[in-house]
Amino acid sequence: MVPDPYNQDISSNKAVHIYFDQAVPLVTYIDPEACLYLKEKKCLICEGVCENEAIDFSQKPEKVEVSVGAIVLASGFEPFDPRVKGDYGYGTMENVVTSLDFERLLSSTGPYEGEILRASNNKHPRKIAWIQCVGSRRVTPGDNSYCSAVCCTYTQKQVLLTKDHYPEVECTIFHNDIRSYGKDFEPYYQRTADLPGVRFIRSYVSIGKEIPETKNVTIRYATSEDGVKEEEFDLVVLSIGLNPPADVTGLAKMYGIELNAHRFCKTNPVNPVETSCPGIFVSGAFQGPMDIPESVFTASGAGSQCGEFLDYRRGKLTKERIYPPEKDVSKEEPRVGVFVCHCGANIGRVVDVPSTVEYALTLPNVVYAQEQLFSCATNSAREITDMIREKGLNRVVVAACSPRTLEPLFRDTLREAGINQYFYDMANIREHCSWVHSKEKEEATEKAQDILRMSVARACHLEPLQEIDLPVNKTALVVGGGIAGMTCALSIAEQGHEVSLVEKDSDLGGMARRIHYTLEGLDVQACLTDIVLKIYQHPSIHVYTDATITEATGYVGNFVTKVKSDRGVTEIKHGAAVIAIGADEYKPTEYLYGKDDRVLTLLELEGQIARGEEPLINSQTLVMIQCVGCRNEDRDYCSRVCCSQAVKNALKLKEINPEMDIYILFRDMRTYGFREDYYREASEKDVKFIRYEPDDKPQVEAVEEAGRPVLRVAVTDLILGQKLAIDADYLALAAAVIPPAGNREIAELFKVTLGPDEFFKEAHVKLRPVDFATDGVFLCGTAHYPKHITEAINQAYGAAGRALTLLSHDIVTVSGSVCEVDEKKCIGCGACISACMYGAIEFRETRQGKKAVVNPVLCKGDGLCNAKCPTGAIFLKHFTDEELLSQIDAAVPEEEILQQMDAAVGDV
Repeated sequence: MVPDPYNQDISSNKAVHIYFDQAVPLVTYIDPEACLYLKEKKCLICEGVCENEAIDFSQKPEKVEVSVGAIVLASGFEPFDPRVKGDYGYGTMENVVTSLDFERLLSSTGPYEGEILRASNNKHPRKIAWIQCVGSRRVTPGDNSYCSAVCCTYTQKQVLLTKDHYPEVECTIFHNDIRSYGKDFEPYYQRTADLPGVRFIRSYVSIGKEIPETKNVTIRYATSEDGVKEEEFDLVVLSIGLNPPADVTGLAKMYGIELNAHRFCKTNPVNPVETSCPGIFVSGAFQGPMDIPESVFTASGAGSQCGEFLDYRRGKLTKERIYPPEKDVSKEEPRVGVFVCHCGANIGRVVDVPSTVEYALTLPNVVYAQEQLFSCATNSAREITDMIREKGLNRVVVAACSPRTLEPLFRDTLREAGINQYFYDMANIREHCSWVHSKEKEEATEKAQDILRMSVARACHLEPLQEIDLPVNKTALVVGGGIAGMTCALSIAEQGHEVSLVEKDSDLGGMARRIHYTLEGLDVQACLTDIVLKIYQHPSIHVYTDATITEATGYVGNFVTKVKSDRGVTEIKHGAAVIAIGADEYKPTEYLYGKDDRVLTLLELEGQIARGEEPLINSQTLVMIQCVGCRNEDRDYCSRVCCSQAVKNALKLKEINPEMDIYILFRDMRTYGFREDYYREASEKDVKFIRYEPDDKPQVEAVEEAGRPVLRVAVTDLILGQKLAIDADYLALAAAVIPPAGNREIAELFKVTLGPDEFFKEAHVKLRPVDFATDGVFLCGTAHYPKHITEAINQAYGAAGRALTLLSHDIVTVSGSVCEVDEKKCIGCGACISACMYGAIEFRETRQGKKAVVNPVLCKGDGLCNAKCPTGAIFLKHFTDEELLSQIDAAVPEEEILQQMDAAVGDV
């Protein structure tokens, strides 16, 4: 077991702990079992030394009543505790840890400050084993029958980080199936598997023994080649699953909601954000095991549902934030304040922060400098504001982490102090320094000071800029009329906004028109009929079918899209757009598809089952082949839904014809989450699962056997070690879900990007999973990546929630850091126009001829045009030549350059 994450030195009996994340401070935690005051009413040392009076033992418990109109339950999950079973040595063997313990070992704020050390001897392990599915995918008492969905990928992350720390370490992952079903997960798995010294072994395992002399642990496992083996490891990591939240029964009783069989929140399959109690919604892992992106967009979805439920109160409780008047300090001499962040231990354990603060005070124009534990903490941000006022600062440099996440927060501290927010610069001494030089502390400190010196030099040349306020057109455009698009459109319309819904086909419904039932028993066609009826009956939704988008222009809050449809040509003005154009089914070229009518895709199979076609339902044998058209060189991704669809159709056929022989030939069965129960049910109903390797795929030929025409499927059974021949009446192929036709045209029209798999690429895979980098354009459904119906609905509500954050405002603010053209220098060559990806630059006729002009609303400030201009006519505000050259000059002093030049001449 791993020791406590971060023990505070002030507490002699280790009662006080502070838990850190990568960037955001959490809270001080006092262990009631160790605290001397709570046990014996003495000590109080921590209360006495706390400068902020944050610790107060005189406080009494109190109940606070809050009146609300809606509730969101985001209670998450509890990690599975392997001590419950006691069969993996956790808690009794020193070098057996959980994956959560190992996460702390990897962290710079962990017990060994980011070093991976064994608890038994504080030495680096040379051989590490990960055991998958601990507490998941088992029906034995104390375990969970479902798949926890996240363990395979977080284990791969830990292996990659371990190899990054220590390239020579040997890593072994014992697994059943590798469930890399999410977006970009399959390449991530391949990247991990291809590392030297990494083994993926498919086997159930048991802990053998702990060797007394070394405290090493042995693991018993079996392979088809070698049979049962026992191997010794220095460290064993248990990849633990996800349990329902603690006291979930009490939680359910308190709020009057129902739980499912696994004690997670019972949800409505048509609206998975909805609980059984009106006005109470659920997001995140309390819906069921899920990864971070799903948790994020279910949170946005819950917000949208609350908006629908409380629409009658909209705008009645909001308060506008008022900033003090902005003081013009542009003519003053620069007075720079520097704030150096420890970032917990992320920076502070590598960079000598106190000496960096002292160094900052030696720099020109720096009049104040201080260190902060976490500059992003509320009290630290307030401190920056206070120091600006007290010291008369007119420039601020924060030496901390990447500006990508926290720059808006720090700019806000300047606005609170009454100076222009663009008088701020951020020196990244975490990603650019402490994280990449963790073992070179002196050099890292020197580099941090170099980065800081450059940032201060730039800050002295910063100029005040004004952001642009634009009116928001409060209508929305939804492109795509499948379940995701319609759900999103309805959610937006239910909150008082006009919506134009554009669909390329003559009917709404998309791919759902070919799906008849789900694993959970949802009647998809009935659900589809209901939602289509709601769409056409809603007075705020305008439907365009047989539609083609011919032009899309404009900018956030003010778009104009031209649509050619059954209504003719229409110009639609809207403030936000949601791309939900779905996905297509791969049409196989293998396994006799298209040459023999008995070879179907899973969607075609489902259609025949729903129609009750007798030749199929009365057949003797059916074979399904998984991963057709994906997880290969052409499409290096998992289509996510295929394994569950195969199990669903197998169970439906077994229900109709229990005597039918059904075989599913698979690589990995990826029935993640609660779908694992249906996989188990199919196996119990004698559906036979046979695994194959990608370099030994099944072979299919049409033959006659005893006068009966059959499809002979040859496959190697890896358990038996033999080639099997299965004579089938029908063959169903799990055809890949592929990007939709026309997605490239849509991407170009709306200035959004596609990923390497040709699905649409979100702004940030974890933090902004339904946003595009282009402001005002959002994403949901299978256009983003293959997903089940409930997942598409979740994301549709999430996209609606994000669109409404824009549409609910009267104005939208765009950055002041945009490009501008000096017409006197412009020669009208057009190089900047060809470089701009956002259509922000165009020619304007002047007396001196054609000159480039920038639309500041469309400009994203990426600087490509700036770099391409041959005459320097175009410049990027906040990143001017003067500002950047001052950084370069500060990086290497002129005297040093001259010395190097003299030395070079002397050598010649």
